[in-house]
Amino acid sequence: LIFFNGNLVEFSFLAAFLGTTIGAIMALTGAGGGVLSIPILIFGLQLSLREAAPIGLLAVGITAALAALLGLRQGIVRYRAAALIGSAGMLLAPAGVLLAKHVPNGPLMGVFAFVLALTAWRTVSQKKDEKSELNDTACHLNSDTGRLSWSAPCARAMVITGMISGMMSGLLGVGGGFVIVPSLRHFTSLSIRSIQATSLAVIALVSLSGVVAAISSGFIRWDIAIPFATGAMISLLVVRRLTRDVRSDYLQWIFAIVSFCVSILMLIKAVNL
Repeated sequence: LIFFNGNLVEFSFLAAFLGTTIGAIMALTGAGGGVLSIPILIFGLQLSLREAAPIGLLAVGITAALAALLGLRQGIVRYRAAALIGSAGMLLAPAGVLLAKHVPNGPLMGVFAFVLALTAWRTVSQKKDEKSELNDTACHLNSDTGRLSWSAPCARAMVITGMISGMMSGLLGVGGGFVIVPSLRHFTSLSIRSIQATSLAVIALVSLSGVVAAISSGFIRWDIAIPFATGAMISLLVVRRLTRDVRSDYLQWIFAIVSFCVSILMLIKAVNL
């Protein structure tokens, strides 16, 4: 139990309320929920980064899986790419979880603040037209089959993307969308809707590996994790339905501004630890 605005409020209720924010972010941006779930848990429930990481990873993983299933029904998830990136990420996520247990909270929070600021910058600096197909992309869409034309550079880019997102997921408790989405924009000629849906499928796979590693080490607060994840799932379904016609570029700018502001708060907190 904690005191919130002078009233006694149960942790589970507040955790569920905060989880709805993450679900809304994922519904609006297709990613990004993981990178903001940790600051919300730290500032909202006064958790350490080490405590917040597996909770955020669980909530984002479950919510991403739900969104990815919806994307599969629409036919916009590139499941072969998601499987390759996700497999590489799942191999590295447990290593990130193990490393996080040995890094002091202050430096770890400083790294997170940097990642959050980088995410904000990349969100608005790497825009690509949904219908454009760049000649220098490693992974092209086959105009006859509508599928990606695989090559060695394409597969290599996917694997490296997965490894980086997996390590960051385990270390910081983020889904990895801040790595996956810019990478798919750069290396493929997919539409932004397909990129976001594929990213969510990868996040679901990578988060599963990190969560299993956290559970096996007994390092997760279930009293917070369950209501937080539940709130995120419900919010994603509701907001996704209500905001189908909202322009994605406006949402990306809002997400970037919020992320940058939160990164400054995280850095201040890291310095004062």
